[in-house]
Amino acid sequence: MIELGETKATNTTTNLRKRSNLLLIVLGCALLAVYLWSLRAHSTADIVWFLQLVLIASVLYIAACCLVIRTQPSHSTLLIVLVFAVLFRLSLLFAPPYLSDDIYRYVWDGRVQAAGVNPYRYAPADPALEHLRDDKIYPRINHNYAPTIYPPVAEAIWFVTTRVSESVTWMKITVILFEGIAIWAVLQLLGLVGLPRHRILLYAWHPLTVWEFAGSGHLDAIAIAFIALALLSRRRKAEAASGLALACAALVKLFPVVLLPALYKRRDWKMPLAFALAIILAYLPYLRVGARGVIGFLPGYAQERGMFSGEQFFVLAAIRRLPLGFRVPTGAFIVFTILILAIVALWILARQRDTYDRSLANCLIIACTFTVLLAPHFAWYFTWLVPFLCFVPSVPVIYLTLSSFLLYLTWLYWADDPVFKIKVAMFVPFFLLLGFSLWKRRAKLSIKVPAVEGR
Repeated sequence: MIELGETKATNTTTNLRKRSNLLLIVLGCALLAVYLWSLRAHSTADIVWFLQLVLIASVLYIAACCLVIRTQPSHSTLLIVLVFAVLFRLSLLFAPPYLSDDIYRYVWDGRVQAAGVNPYRYAPADPALEHLRDDKIYPRINHNYAPTIYPPVAEAIWFVTTRVSESVTWMKITVILFEGIAIWAVLQLLGLVGLPRHRILLYAWHPLTVWEFAGSGHLDAIAIAFIALALLSRRRKAEAASGLALACAALVKLFPVVLLPALYKRRDWKMPLAFALAIILAYLPYLRVGARGVIGFLPGYAQERGMFSGEQFFVLAAIRRLPLGFRVPTGAFIVFTILILAIVALWILARQRDTYDRSLANCLIIACTFTVLLAPHFAWYFTWLVPFLCFVPSVPVIYLTLSSFLLYLTWLYWADDPVFKIKVAMFVPFFLLLGFSLWKRRAKLSIKVPAVEGR
């Protein structure tokens, strides 16, 4: 009788797994159809139509997330997740980017370096680089009046990539290869922390990562790869490797530097030392333009994006619109932002344990705090939050990353007031969901504590 009961239970589990896999295949096929359909979009006029596809893709993605989180681990489920992740990216890989033209600057910077020119020295429109111009890459470069803004590791990757081919497609292939490294590292980490590896779906199927990396080829995928390697190295207690990987992430995109407190282990000197040395060594080849020169177009970019005026920052813009009759200076808000990040960092360090259990959640907390306070104007700036969803499937963060597509409406409405309204649609529901999640968690804790005391 016991064997018969065990056999029935095994058969039931197998049947449920088969049904889940079948439904996952259906959802994957539907998402693939959406990505192929999105190739019809070519310009600003198509952005509203594109956002309708984003809504469909988001619903399918959320359904897939719910299914995977409730499904028992199996090799077949993981295989389905990975196969469709590859198909999604292949569907967009060879199409020209239409959501962003940043990738043309990547190719240009690689070409400039191959010619023996420091990319921080001249703007593309400078007469000194006239001999490098063509009719495919140069006309599509944005900010051609400014030197590059990208940090040294990104520049080194552009150089290596363009030595293979000075094409947009090959640059996108490089980005996808780094994304493959990120997926591998996250899979390893999921296994090490005891979570089902098919949770990689929360990253690999996320519409934001698919469209921004396979579609537009944004360098954020490279930063995510190094972040994932830093997390994996930290879990394996390779502190120096963790510091080096985190430095490389920050040398691709500056944001990951805020993860230092979450990855730092008390009384460890290897990680911060490796981080600092990597930063210094990476900038050395470019220092002929001076310490100020290697900053590139960053100050000008900050001014264009409204960081000096304060319109970049949603929280500050919201405070200024309150009917209280006062205007908070931008400098005061920046000091406030630094103070908040410092408090979060100290809170993380104070709660730190020798184990790895809180590091991933702490990374998401400080990364999300930084991103919300910064309130970027572009959707791809939110992609670095997505890998952490595999470990902490936060509903507020899922909403925030999916709703970031609304920022593409700034193509149509670039004035401060419409941009603020777009961010209201993103951040107000995020804050409400976050408040509800914290209240629900606190309610659960208040129920558990008396039960423990009673026992």
